This record gives sequence, structure tokens and C-alpha cells, in this order.
Amino acid sequence: MTEPLYTPASEPTPPTGPGTAPFLARVHRSQTIAVAAIGVLLGVIGLVLPGPTLYTVAILFGSFLVATGIFRIVTAIIADGYSAPMRWVSGTLGVFVVIAGILALSDPFQALVVLAIVIGIGWIADGLVDLIAGVRNAIKPRWFGYVSGIVSIAAGVAMFVLPAAGLGPLVTIGAILLIAVSITTLLMIPRTAPRTRTTA
Repeated sequence: MTEPLYTPASEPTPPTGPGTAPFLARVHRSQTIAVAAIGVLLGVIGLVLPGPTLYTVAILFGSFLVATGIFRIVTAIIADGYSAPMRWVSGTLGVFVVIAGILALSDPFQALVVLAIVIGIGWIADGLVDLIAGVRNAIKPRWFGYVSGIVSIAAGVAMFVLPAAGLGPLVTIGAILLIAVSITTLLMIPRTAPRTRTTA
């Protein structure tokens, strides 16, 4: 009498509850998409909102920085494939980004130059995380990290120059940069490793 053939259906189903790698990967992907969507939405609001004010600048960019910083901190905790040094870098810079966002939101009517510098520092810190992730091969393909990091750093540096053009151009160009930074954030979505099938 022959034994029944092994069927793939008899394979145990891997756990997917809280604390498991698949569950954390889904949380990470959802966070990345949510942060990108928030950034694009805020950027569009900045483009269509008439009569830009310092309050507008603070709310748009401060809110995005807080969301991004929290995302970086959570990523440092749950991201699969991050080494211990990379987790510390992501978490520490995430704290700086949150602080920059809080500073922008705490006093919306402070000088335009100060707001722009705070926002620029936040974007540069955020870009450094992605750039380091690319260098350390924590994101695959690594050039995704390079692109996302360079765009964020370039946007941050631009914020140091934009106040000289006035409030209106800062909001308009800054909103475009915000959309660009948000879209490149999607490059950091963790890829799902292909499943391999075993045959008996």
C-alpha cells in the first residue's frame, strides 16, 4: 500500500498575528503609504489654498514633519532588515524630525526665515535616513533609498533659499517639493520576498 502523496495544502500556515514578521511588514507598508498620502494631500492644499500665510506654512509642513518623524521612529522599531545601527540612526533622526515639526506648529507666526530653516532641517534629517538606508543596503533595490534621500535633502536645502523670494513663492514651490518628497517616500515601501514552492 502506497503512502498518500504530500500536498502543498498540508503545509502549516505561517503565523500572521501581532508581533510576527508578516504582520509588522504590513504595518510598515501601511504607514509608508499613509505618510505619502498625507504629504500629497497637504501639498495639494498648499497649491490651491488662496492667500498664503505663515499659519498655512506652519500647518502644512509642520504636520507632515510630525507624521514623517513618527513614521521613522516606528520604522526603527519594526522594520525588517534594519541592523541595530540603522535602527538607532532612523529612530534618532526621526526624533529630530518630530521636534522640527512641533517647533513649526508651536509658533506659526514666527519669522518666515525661521520657519523655513526648521522645515529644511526636518527634510534634510528625513533624507539622511533614506540615503543611509540605501548605502547600508537596508532597502532593495538600494537606489530607491538614494533617490528618496537626495530628493528630501535637496528640498530641505531649497527651503533655506526660498524665503528670499517671499511668502507666496515659498508656499507654492514648497508645496510642489512636499508632493515630490511624499511621492518618493513610496519608494521606501518594503518589498515582499517572493514565496518559493517546495515539491516532494
